Amino acid sequence: MTTKKHSPKLPAQQLAILAIARFAEPLAYTSVFPYLPEMIASFGVEKKDIAKWAGLTSSVFSLAQSMTAVFWGRASDRLGRKPTIMTGLLCTMICFLIWGMATSLPMAIAVRAMMGAGNGNVGIIRTMVAELVTEKELQPKAFSVMPLVWSVGSVFGPAFGGLFAKPAEQWPGVFGNSTFFKKYPFAFPNLIGSIFFLISLTTAMLFLEETLHSKRHSRDWGLALGERVKEAFRDHPKRRAQRLRRYSLQDDTAQAPLLSANGPAKRASATVVETRAEKVKPLPISAVFTRQTTVNLIAYTFMALHSVAFDQALPVFLNYPPQEHTPENTSLPFVFSGGFGLNHAHIGAIFACEGVLSGFVQFLVFPVLCKRFGVLKCFRTCVGLFPLVYIVTPFVVLIEDMKTRYAALGLILIAKTFAVILGFPCNTILLTNSAASLSILGTLNGFATTFSALGRATGPALTGAVFTWGVKHGIIGLPWWLLAFIAALGAIPALMVFEGDGPSGASSPAESDDEEDTEVDDEIAVDDEDILRNSQASTIVAAELPTQADADAPLVASSKSSQSNNNYGTL
Repeated sequence: MTTKKHSPKLPAQQLAILAIARFAEPLAYTSVFPYLPEMIASFGVEKKDIAKWAGLTSSVFSLAQSMTAVFWGRASDRLGRKPTIMTGLLCTMICFLIWGMATSLPMAIAVRAMMGAGNGNVGIIRTMVAELVTEKELQPKAFSVMPLVWSVGSVFGPAFGGLFAKPAEQWPGVFGNSTFFKKYPFAFPNLIGSIFFLISLTTAMLFLEETLHSKRHSRDWGLALGERVKEAFRDHPKRRAQRLRRYSLQDDTAQAPLLSANGPAKRASATVVETRAEKVKPLPISAVFTRQTTVNLIAYTFMALHSVAFDQALPVFLNYPPQEHTPENTSLPFVFSGGFGLNHAHIGAIFACEGVLSGFVQFLVFPVLCKRFGVLKCFRTCVGLFPLVYIVTPFVVLIEDMKTRYAALGLILIAKTFAVILGFPCNTILLTNSAASLSILGTLNGFATTFSALGRATGPALTGAVFTWGVKHGIIGLPWWLLAFIAALGAIPALMVFEGDGPSGASSPAESDDEEDTEVDDEIAVDDEDILRNSQASTIVAAELPTQADADAPLVASSKSSQSNNNYGTL
């Protein structure tokens, strides 16, 4: 007789719930890009200084996030992943609503800082994916889910951000008489985004399961309520009748005598055995930083710096007025200027197209390439592609034919999309597999969020200031060439990365549950109150039954009823 070997499967339901929780954040983050230059201009900022303040506004978000990311990671290691994620969603939703009603530049900067400080979900969700999926052959697919969600959010974010900004001007017949939207022209996209936040928050509360080992078996009132909701949708008369019949049979067997009335009296001895799962103390922070985790963190920081800086500078570049190139204002290869002169609606459409392409690459191309060439080769290829993309980006404004100019811009964005969509998940897989233990994975991803946030804070601020200086001196390509230099530096640590075997103690939740059920202590020190207080105990009742068939059935039936009503283990 041969046993059929089951291949491991992705925990699709929990990954889908995490994806819903993740969806609202890229949607909120990217929705501001199309209208951010116009929003800053509405505060009275001059056209030549918009790039500088746009970069600074984005930087304070990442800077504040870098200051609190480790705190959120440590909190998730102690309090649990689920409550930390829900807190982050709630804080981000509140700040996102206030951001849409900002009336001055200082207020906008302060709200963005609070929004970044109140959310550390990026690293925590990544940790939950690593705890849910420990099989290396499934990691490329699993770790591509959240970037895919980011891509989908990037489709809707810029699209409705550019479409719904200034509704009183775009749809005067509907919102033209609205005093609220005249006073707060950029609030409408944020109001729509808050709906997605509510959906994400509700789904996480009702259906997301805890993955932290020490909190996995704690009482979760949200899951209990979610089970009631699912039962309400599953309930119909036929199943209700079956359930009533089942309960009736259980009640009958519960009242059955333990011993036959006519048979001889038999003794049944019971032994109480106890299982304890000791609370695992988190390892010290010093255990997080090995040579490979440090190299991966450096590579991740560099990639976050230049890729986010590109995304921040691109709308300003597209919004900047075009310029006719003459021998007086142009001296190739460095001295030239000009942009595309697009408004927020057209910029939003470009970002939406890029988001559609990102979803295609993430879902169809990424798993195939990783399986064929390996995670490490894909990562190094992407890191080498970034400098080339950044070098050629500003030269598209020198193309006079508009169709050819937009075609060249499209090719550049396609190449950049491939590099980003493949590079970040590969780096995440390499970083996860470099961890020494699953118990420090939340803290490690907290540090990854911190360092990447520092990069995202430095990149936009630096390129914004350089963009402003370059525009004043007629060298609009200066910020792009600076990003190419930074990306080339970031390729150096990528050459020192190798693929690890994964964190130790990597067991799936189901496996951990099975192991806990089979661990039994024969000797129980009931007088040690400290141990009992700090452990999670479950009781198992084992009975020695008579051998006669007529006495065996009622005893087993009664013991099953005792299990269902008193939460004891198997009899």
